[in-house]
Amino acid sequence: MARKLFDICWQIVLLWLVFRCGVLLVGALHLSLPGNVAGMLIMFALLASGIVKPVLIETGSGFLLKHFAFFFIPISVGLISFGGLMRQSGLELLVILFASAVVGVAVTGATVQLLQQRRER
Repeated sequence: MARKLFDICWQIVLLWLVFRCGVLLVGALHLSLPGNVAGMLIMFALLASGIVKPVLIETGSGFLLKHFAFFFIPISVGLISFGGLMRQSGLELLVILFASAVVGVAVTGATVQLLQQRRER
């Protein structure tokens, strides 16, 4: 139990360090890219190159994914303070959210199919 807790802690620290590297990189290079996206790209590069093996972050990332819904509680509470905006533009926002989700699913599906076709060749 203590070993698993230790693994979770240091793996989360590793993920956080990669995130911070992304934030620092964006700040240093004045990129118009969110730091967390840069951190994800760095992590992807580390995983794709084999520098970081997936087993090194598996327990920590699994823990974060398992408790992912918990991180949305502050966002949900924050939305309550925008009640007037929701009454005024709620339908438009809902349409935009739905359309962006459909586009995201379509692009992801097309990308997966394209990559799978390449792999089969």
